Amino acid sequence: MSDADRKLPLSFLPLPTIGAQKIIALLVLIAQAGIAVTGSVVRVTGSGLGCDTWPQCHPGSFTPVGGAAPWLHQAIEFGNRLLTFVLVALTLALFLAVLRAGRRKAIVVLAFLNGLGVMVQAIIGGISVLVDLKWYAVALHFLPSMGLVWLAGMAWVKIQEPDDGHEVRVYARPLRQLAAASGLALVATLVTGTMVTGAGPHAGDASVLPEDRLQLPIAELSHVHAGFMYLYLGLSVGLVFGLIAQNAEPALRKWGWWLVALIAAQGAVGMVQYWSGVPEALVPVHVAGSGALTAVTAIVWQLGWRHAGGTATATGSPDGDAEYNSHSARVTA
Repeated sequence: MSDADRKLPLSFLPLPTIGAQKIIALLVLIAQAGIAVTGSVVRVTGSGLGCDTWPQCHPGSFTPVGGAAPWLHQAIEFGNRLLTFVLVALTLALFLAVLRAGRRKAIVVLAFLNGLGVMVQAIIGGISVLVDLKWYAVALHFLPSMGLVWLAGMAWVKIQEPDDGHEVRVYARPLRQLAAASGLALVATLVTGTMVTGAGPHAGDASVLPEDRLQLPIAELSHVHAGFMYLYLGLSVGLVFGLIAQNAEPALRKWGWWLVALIAAQGAVGMVQYWSGVPEALVPVHVAGSGALTAVTAIVWQLGWRHAGGTATATGSPDGDAEYNSHSARVTA
């Protein structure tokens, strides 16, 4: 056994390249955002109590039971619960991959937090069912999902950087502050968005009565939500122009423009929702936009704090590259 083999844990697993780690991280990012979209489908179809308890679907059964609730509602809610296991598998694969490759601590911690967050989210989802989908429980289920999307976006960026590089602050100090302000505006937009949902018609189940919703005027809440969206857009536009003035690398500027375009598109969807009485079909579209915006904002933020340089371009870590090169040499010998 080589020195590299002794240093790396889980040496019985295949050694993942940076490319393989990047693909797994991207799948985790998509799945973290996607499960929020399927959760919105649960809401707009009134399927939230298709499984009326947790962790079982119905008392005495972990799977749907004929006649316990409409079959379509059971199928949608149970299907959403099954996606949690897909996320568990993906986040476990990511954690094992970065651990096997011997990646730096920051990457391993991000991968671990993604997996831990999925389990915490499953518990929060169960609590929301047990309290009969009260608006605040639904909000507290959605917001951590966006937090996990943020962490997944950070991990996707960091995984592509060799561990033997050095920390570089790409942003000038004013741009770092502007990027942070943009992230805070995103948080405010998401929080007020959950309040609009809490006061609106899509409760998650047909049995949730209007008096169980957030007792605030939805029109005023919508205007507050839109105001934070405008702030988020303005700060992001300012950040992009700052990056142009700083002559930042083209990839970072491109991601910045993507962010501005996504905010504008998300704002357009929100306006159509408001003017048309929040049609059911647009709710998953708006939630998908929230996930995309969170992911891109996280990527833009993380690209401002790079681990630049380095020579460990095969697996990302010096030890991993030593093993990779040793194996390649044996194969070609």
